[in-house]
Parts: sequence; structure tokens; C-alpha cells
Amino acid sequence: MTRATLTVDLAAIAANWRALDARSADHCETGAVVKANGYGLNAAKVATTLARAGARSFFVAMASEGAMVRKAVGPKADIYVFSGHMAADTLELTEHNLIPLVNSAHQARRHLDTMPGNPFGVQLDSGMNRLGMEAAEFAALKDEIMAAGPRLIMSHLACADEPENPQNAAQLSAFQGMTEGLAVARSLSATGGILLGKAFHFQLTRPGIGLYGGLPFSDSRPVVRLSLPVIQTRNVAPGESVGYGATWIATRPSRIATVAAGYADGLLRAMGGRAYLWAGNIRCPLAGRVSMDLLTVDVTDLAEVPPTLDILGPHQGIDALAEAAGTIGYEILTALGPRYHRVFSGS
Repeated sequence: MTRATLTVDLAAIAANWRALDARSADHCETGAVVKANGYGLNAAKVATTLARAGARSFFVAMASEGAMVRKAVGPKADIYVFSGHMAADTLELTEHNLIPLVNSAHQARRHLDTMPGNPFGVQLDSGMNRLGMEAAEFAALKDEIMAAGPRLIMSHLACADEPENPQNAAQLSAFQGMTEGLAVARSLSATGGILLGKAFHFQLTRPGIGLYGGLPFSDSRPVVRLSLPVIQTRNVAPGESVGYGATWIATRPSRIATVAAGYADGLLRAMGGRAYLWAGNIRCPLAGRVSMDLLTVDVTDLAEVPPTLDILGPHQGIDALAEAAGTIGYEILTALGPRYHRVFSGS
């Protein structure tokens, strides 16, 4: 097979959810963020797996994602939409019983006028300045919003992956100040916030990247393995170059394997010359630039070149590959392209 194989361990996703659930405060529900097609891994399969593990609340970025998740998890789950109630979303929100997290007075007005009696939540800006009502805006509408019975009030931490950053305490204080005494479930923490401790948990947490094997949840189980087929091998003499720009030059008699994946498949060009592929326990460095459809790999030290080499797996996870590319594990996951043959294990 020419296509690379992306293996997704659904059992590991469920185990990561259970581990994060165990860290939550007593009487705190653990939800799950499945936006961006389940961080690139197939939202329907991920959400179904998490529902079986016990998740009852799911979070997506937009209404169209929520519609897909609803088909996967059935009618009983709560599905929250981070982008709130956009003008074109009313029908989809209604048909699929989605819960918009209204982000502004304008969105709140739209929802209360066009979908009276339908569930909704509120997103507040506690200091990130990205989405959500600011304190004065919320205060002006608080009585009307609370009379309508929101399902959830949430905010989002900007620096939760940096436990010592004073922004965390500042946002916690701001969120408490805006919501203290309100008879509604509250949510502040994604994965990083869960790890900050129970003061940040409130009534609902919403882990994302930690479910998929990424930092800051260092105890997570790896979720993905990406095996790239070797198309061709060749001998390269000292002084010869490999790839575009002739950036890699052999310093010894070398064996180069060309494998079938590249930046069109989400393997970022910036990782060229810094990332590795693995043959079992032996690491093999990239040789030269990442091409659109191909990588070239120095396999000189292998006794035998296998039919595939792993670029993601037990020896190099999403965060290690991200470091080589100068990015974060989120981008590695969500960039994984549609050409991969996806295999799901542990379902």
C-alpha cells in the first residue's frame, strides 16, 4: 500500500479521559472537547468512545460539528458550541438540540428572541480577550440571562499550561467575581486547568488535548501511530546531496529511504533536518527538506530497511514531533491529512 497508515488507539483516548476524570473535584463532571473532527482523529468515533467511557457533555467549535457529534452519541448528551449562536445557525441548533455558548450581548439577544425556551450557555471573558462577554456586558444582561435559565457559564484560561503564571490566579478571581452566587453550573478548565487543582474545576471540566496524548498531561497514554511506507532506497556517496535545495550532504557512504508522506499530509516542512523516523527502537534522521508528498530518511545504520518507518509512535509522540517543527502538539494532530489510511484500534 502506498498510503501511510494512521492508527488511532480509541482505548487510549478512553483511558486518558478516565484518568483526567479521576483528577477532577468531587461532584465535578468531566466533559470532552471533540472539535476539529476530534482533533483530527474522527470526531464520531472519538465521541462514541468517550460516551461509552462515561462522558455526557461534549464541546465543539461550530454548529456543523455539533450536528455530526449528535448523530454519533444520540439524543441524551449535551453538546455545547463554542462559537455561540451565529445568525445562520438557528435551524441547525434547533434540529440537533445543540447548546450555543453565547459570547456577546448580540448573540444572547439573538438566542433569546429566536429560540426562546431552548437551551443555551454563556461564555465570559475572564482575561483572555478572545471570546466571551466582558464583566460589564454580562452584568447589564445578567438578570435576563439568568431568568432564561442557562445550562452553563464558562470561561477559558490563557496560560493553564504554565502552572506558575499569575494569569491563572487572575482569571480564576475574575471568573469567580462575575459568577459568584449564580445558580448555574460553571466551567473554567480544559486539560491544563484540571491539572492546576480543584479550585479551578467548578462543576464541569472540558479536557481536550490531554485526551489525545498531548501535553500538558504528561501522564497521558499515546494515542496515534503514523507508519509511512518506504517507496525506494538508494545509495548516496560522500559529497552527494539529497532533496530540494541540496541542504543535506552525505558525509559517509549512506543509504537513503524515500517514504510516502509530506507536507500535503500535515508533516510540516519546518521539521526538516530535525525530526526522526523510527524502525523499531532505532531512530533514523530526516535527510533534507520535507517535500509535498515525500520524506527522505537516512537509514544507513539499519541492518535491513523495513517496509514502513514510524514518524509518530511510542518513541516520538506528537509533542516531540512538534518541537522539531517549532510548533505544538495540537497543530501536529489537527494537520494530519485525509490521505492517510486510518485504522481504529481498541474500540
